[in-house]
Amino acid sequence: MSTSFQTVGLIGRLSCEETAKTICNIIAHLKERGFGIAIDTDTATVLPKHLACQTYPKKELGQYVDLVIVVGGDGSLLSAARAVLPYDKPLIGVNRGQLGFLTDIHPEQFAEKLDAVLAGHYIEERRFLLQTTLYDIKNKNTVECDPALNDVVLSLGEIAHLIDFDVYINDQLMSHNRSDGLIIATPTGSTAYALSAGGPILHPQLDAIVLTPMFPHTLSSRPIVVSGNSQIKIVVDPSYEAKPNISIDGQRRIPLDVQRHIHIQKHPKPIRLIHLKDYHYFATLRKKLGWERKPGRS
Repeated sequence: MSTSFQTVGLIGRLSCEETAKTICNIIAHLKERGFGIAIDTDTATVLPKHLACQTYPKKELGQYVDLVIVVGGDGSLLSAARAVLPYDKPLIGVNRGQLGFLTDIHPEQFAEKLDAVLAGHYIEERRFLLQTTLYDIKNKNTVECDPALNDVVLSLGEIAHLIDFDVYINDQLMSHNRSDGLIIATPTGSTAYALSAGGPILHPQLDAIVLTPMFPHTLSSRPIVVSGNSQIKIVVDPSYEAKPNISIDGQRRIPLDVQRHIHIQKHPKPIRLIHLKDYHYFATLRKKLGWERKPGRS
């Protein structure tokens, strides 16, 4: 079998019982074909001990493999993407979640689909992430946040309350805002949280960022799409008493001191996603968003 992949890494969704079964099947399939296998340490805890595969912490796995297979939903793939980002290794997803915009392969079809990928019959797509830096204007220091493949969200979390903040694009004031928060999303994230807030769908090949206000206090406040090379700065009103937070891909929440400015820009490294050759983005949209149903006639 001619392939550039020799060792395959596996990361699974721990909260799903069916994930362990799928991973065991994938391991057996890969072993039959002579591929090296490495498993994320946490994932290995839910697998039978007799599998005897090499394990590594998720953040180190990308150093030892040529391809990462993620078994789970889009959230699992988001987490895996951030972990392997420093090693520039491609990822492919086996869907054990719900919508599955990023995880293409159905568990019942993994053998046929993976064989095609491992034989080199695939297409590769590069998608950019967002880098967020919190700048402390009082102490003059910075805090780097994890990169976001989907979105960076300013909000109060569980508290329903309006936030007053200003948004700057390339150091030019774009708008004064009073809303529950703001979603800054990549094209990948435009079909995630931003979509539920009324944001537009961006094709993943677009070099653009969408800013979507959450429950704004004015009818004139609307989502806006800016260049992917934009430097975005968010300044929360310093007189604001409650402390908002920043959420990275909905998986990590960082409390935000009002003395900190939020700087967001494109991350210098993209992630590499592997798709089957029959993958079509619009076919995925039709299926996941119910666009396949023709409207009825009156």
